[in-house]
Amino acid sequence: MPKEQAPALPSTLVLTGGREIRMREMIPNSHPVRMHEHAAASISPSMLSTELLGFPPEARVLIVNCDDLGMHHDINIAVIDSIAAGIATSCSLMTPCPAAHHALQLLRQQPEIPFGIHLTLVCDTPHYRWGPLTPKEKVASLLDEQGLMFAATPAGRAALLAGARLDEVELEFRAQIHAALDGGLTPTHLDFHCLADGGRDDILDLTLALAAEHGLAVRVWLQPKRQEIRAQGMPVIDHPFLDSFSLPTDHKGAQYSRLLRDLPAGLSEWAVHPSVGTRQTRTIDSGWLVRQTDYEFLTSAAARDLLRQENITVIDYRVIQQAWPQPSRSA
Repeated sequence: MPKEQAPALPSTLVLTGGREIRMREMIPNSHPVRMHEHAAASISPSMLSTELLGFPPEARVLIVNCDDLGMHHDINIAVIDSIAAGIATSCSLMTPCPAAHHALQLLRQQPEIPFGIHLTLVCDTPHYRWGPLTPKEKVASLLDEQGLMFAATPAGRAALLAGARLDEVELEFRAQIHAALDGGLTPTHLDFHCLADGGRDDILDLTLALAAEHGLAVRVWLQPKRQEIRAQGMPVIDHPFLDSFSLPTDHKGAQYSRLLRDLPAGLSEWAVHPSVGTRQTRTIDSGWLVRQTDYEFLTSAAARDLLRQENITVIDYRVIQQAWPQPSRSA
């Protein structure tokens, strides 16, 4: 197949207060970890992100990231356990959600657990809702008639993306990032809840600029942006992204086992959604069975054994973060 031509990054993005981020400043002169010194000048379209990180071309490398930390208590318990005792390697925190305070407490108690900010502009269901961290009058374009975030239905997402003002998205994203920073915690990356790459090009470009400001990586999983960013020397996934909500719940363990056996060379990422299946979870979360079956596999001995048998290297977002540009100390 002919290789896609990567479009150029936008030259500048204007943030709150008139500050301009020059997107080309996001491109590092050198990478601090496991990257070939000449890579920035010699990246070929066929080079894998794993090679940018110093792995051999045949290496199979996987990030297993638990999304939705902070949504509710049962998710929080299962996410931490899936990392501490299972095969998951990192997680993503939803700071506007009802159980975010509990999640922040758990992360402070276990500072070795890497986490990102699961940038949140929608709610999962019409009956379990939350609002923004920013005062509502400052982000009115992000809210429905009830003053809450839109439901993550096709209609809800379409309404959000049609009306969301970028300056208000920035205010809310900054508030969500600072909810962790101001709590004494340091995230590794930014990603999105129920919106592929933010849902709009300008939202993704804003997120890349915020990541550069804070020295974070960004989960990017759609083409052509994925290829574009890799071509600039920043590792992103090499293969289609797996969201566990796309898998049937029947025989979930067997499906995951097959996916591990078939994992291609390069960098892959699975976004998993573990939760313990209590009565409360089943009442408020229509996706509880997806989450319970994820949790069962992630904490199973079979999963750990299969990773060893298949010689798959599992990394977390700290490895990716260190290969993305860091703010200059003079900034």
